[in-house]
Amino acid sequence: MRPLFHPALEDIKPEAILYALSDPERVAIYAKLAGAGGGGTCSALADLGDRVIPKSSLSNHFKVLRESGLIMSERQGVEMRNQTRCTELDERFPGLIKAILTAYGQLPEQPKTD
Repeated sequence: MRPLFHPALEDIKPEAILYALSDPERVAIYAKLAGAGGGGTCSALADLGDRVIPKSSLSNHFKVLRESGLIMSERQGVEMRNQTRCTELDERFPGLIKAILTAYGQLPEQPKTD
């Protein structure tokens, strides 16, 4: 299998992030991934509530998210495990991801601490 491309943090461009999150389905996938503690498998993220994204479209969405630097993906058997790079991205582009997710109404709820 061919290795997956993940840009280094210093190579991530804001225009790549804006392009990746210009699609409402990708925003929903990313928000769901971020809300799940920052990680999840592709198949677990296919259900967007009112509809299920076909595998071919889902693969393309994850490729765009990965190549823009928003997520890191790792093969685990037959599944792909994905992690957000929220912390790294917020250090490089403070507030950008939060602003985009807020604009779409997709900001994941923060875990409550008592």
